[in-house]
Amino acid sequence: MSDARSTILTAIRAALERHHGGPPMADETTIAAEAERLRARADATRPDRLGGGPVNAFLKRLVSPAVAATAERVATLGDFPDAVRRYLTAQGLASSVALQPHPDLLALDWSEIGTHGQLGLDEPVTVGLALGAIAETGTLVFHSGATSPTLFAFLPVHHIVAVEAGRIWSWLEDYADAFAGCAQPRNVNLITGASGTTDIEGTLVRGAHGPGHLHVVLIGGAVPNPEVAGAQNHPTLSERSMEADPPHDSSR
Repeated sequence: MSDARSTILTAIRAALERHHGGPPMADETTIAAEAERLRARADATRPDRLGGGPVNAFLKRLVSPAVAATAERVATLGDFPDAVRRYLTAQGLASSVALQPHPDLLALDWSEIGTHGQLGLDEPVTVGLALGAIAETGTLVFHSGATSPTLFAFLPVHHIVAVEAGRIWSWLEDYADAFAGCAQPRNVNLITGASGTTDIEGTLVRGAHGPGHLHVVLIGGAVPNPEVAGAQNHPTLSERSMEADPPHDSSR
């Protein structure tokens, strides 16, 4: 019998014994020590997916065929409305979006774009701010709440999301550790790319259960806005090489 199988069966037997008046459960110190032992093994078992740092790894995964999102980088959150406007123009969409009621978004200059707070079925475009992202899988993280209603990520045809470069966790476990012991939201939504399904004859259909298009604007570490510099177009990350990673805030 393998060591892992023996350990699992021993734990089951111990649990059954406790149910019938057996020995008490392991104390917190023992549990914490076992958790630390498992964490120490993680680096040896993780695949090599973070070459170039977590930010570049996230972006490369994000625009890969498997995830099929688009992305660009801007210097500050104040540049986000211009990035949204560029996307709307490139996609031939009206300059009107449903804006997630996050105070950081509401404080921005949306004078060139019409915004509203009420969602309709098949809302054309919503604009949001992610709590963070996970480099390993190219995943955006949203915690539901008054400033981050869940439906903003599920009803639109186009979902445009800002995420800060300093809030990209390398691995899913890092995100979990960051919020260990914190009050939990009602919903945690981990969003990897646009919605898609192959339920019908194995053919991939985008937008089946949510947005058909996902565009991510990474905040931080970008070159100046090329329109200010006189450039004709602002290329997305799928069209240009990525710059070096900004420093990663591992405390987040």
